[in-house]
Amino acid sequence: MLPVMERRRYSPKESEHLEEDQEEEPESSMSSWLSRTASSHQAQLAATAVVSGAVVAGAIFGFQHARRKNRVQNLKSSIPDPDEHVTNELTEYGSASSTEILDITSKEDQRSKALAIRARKGDYDEDLILEQLARNRVFLTDVGLSKLRSSFVIVVGCGGVGSHATAALTRSGVSKIRLIDFDQVTLSSLNRHAVATLADVGTQKVQCLRKRLEQVTPWVEFDCRNELFSNTSADRLLGNWEPSKQKPDYIVDAIDNIDSKVALLAYCHSHSLPVISSMGAGCKSDPTRIFVGDISTSTEDPLSRSTRRRLRAMGIEKGIPVVYSTEKPGQGKAQLLPLPDEEFEKGKVGELGVLPDFRVRILPVLGTMPAVFGYAVANHVILEVTEYPHEYIPWKGREKMYEAILANLQGLEERLVVHAGENTQGVRIPVTKEDIGYLVEEVYKGRSVISGLPTRLVLVRWRPPEGGLALDRRWQGQKNVRLELRELVCMTKDEAVLHEREVLKGGRSPEDLYDKEVIDLVKERMREEASFERFR
Repeated sequence: MLPVMERRRYSPKESEHLEEDQEEEPESSMSSWLSRTASSHQAQLAATAVVSGAVVAGAIFGFQHARRKNRVQNLKSSIPDPDEHVTNELTEYGSASSTEILDITSKEDQRSKALAIRARKGDYDEDLILEQLARNRVFLTDVGLSKLRSSFVIVVGCGGVGSHATAALTRSGVSKIRLIDFDQVTLSSLNRHAVATLADVGTQKVQCLRKRLEQVTPWVEFDCRNELFSNTSADRLLGNWEPSKQKPDYIVDAIDNIDSKVALLAYCHSHSLPVISSMGAGCKSDPTRIFVGDISTSTEDPLSRSTRRRLRAMGIEKGIPVVYSTEKPGQGKAQLLPLPDEEFEKGKVGELGVLPDFRVRILPVLGTMPAVFGYAVANHVILEVTEYPHEYIPWKGREKMYEAILANLQGLEERLVVHAGENTQGVRIPVTKEDIGYLVEEVYKGRSVISGLPTRLVLVRWRPPEGGLALDRRWQGQKNVRLELRELVCMTKDEAVLHEREVLKGGRSPEDLYDKEVIDLVKERMREEASFERFR
């Protein structure tokens, strides 16, 4: 126990002196307080904690500062020296002009590029190539595949249609392909582009196609031209393949700009370069309405109509195959709407486009339709290059014409029934509108077997029925004309009138009326119908 300190009383005078002494020595009092505090155990613990916290905080801040400094140094060291790093300015269309930037994107891309370089030098097993093309090989034969593999094809426009056409040509065996397009891949491209991924957004379309397709067919040689096609660049862009000086075997027009499209088609026509043009896939949704035909017969396609009109003004009326759709616009279907008023209020509408005369509106496109157009284009090129036999029907969407031909055939059969002395009441023919379409389009290719004309067509019997016109009365209450599809031939209305009078009613044979060429053609078509009938 601590001893109890004795309390002492001071006189007033002594108290004064004591207070004066305290006022005169404040420092000694503070020192005394610190001395007493320092001797306290709790105070020592508190002081230790404060000092330790300061040391830890300092260490943390020091470590973070050092780490930031190290990261900055590493980042700076990763930047190539300007004297050693090759830099290119952006093109006038806003895309990167350097191909090397696209090549160094991932280890997989680097491996694919290295393999493609070796393959194009011959370091790729020919048996592997033939195995990859085995299905095309047995279809086209070795001769046809050889023609395809040695061909040189140019694709102008590498968007939705062009990318699918290029992919199909590459996978089918074409070994030299020149790609021409000024544009770059955007997010909105991904709904219809054949091979582009999110990683390709912002890159050149031509380089995107090359990079992705090299991973499928590394032996294919690509010549990428990141340029806008025009009259001034036509000689160079559509020139021979170097260094072999090989001329283009076929050119694919997949451009959606009217000026560039007309310039390309006019150049190909004047220089006798085989070309096929894709018309508008925008606002279309019915793949059954798409077909290949001459530009002079294309219908229901605004782009085709505008292109045809401008080519006709240049003296080009036909001779250019096109892929187009006969689908008609309708209520509730997509259509290209005019720009809203607020866009016009911003100033000149033309300034909104990436290039002069290019559309500034978003064209509604169902992503599947450009693919159908692109594969139709590629299919045509493959058939033409390999000389595979093919014939296209003149046009589709002719339901009303089929109905008229069916009605005309019904009338002809009724007249023959009357001619045979029978009553026409209840007479029916075993032919449908679908049969009419099949015979006209598939068997007779939409043309008269007599003159080859494609207009005002009808179907008539080629010969009178043996033993006279006989009606099928097996079913009570109805009379059916005995008629086989292979007995019908396609003619124009005027030719059918003569044929009915001279052959069907006049007693003459077709051999008396037509020359040998027509007779042989009819026999060939009838043999074709007999072979087709097994599959109907």
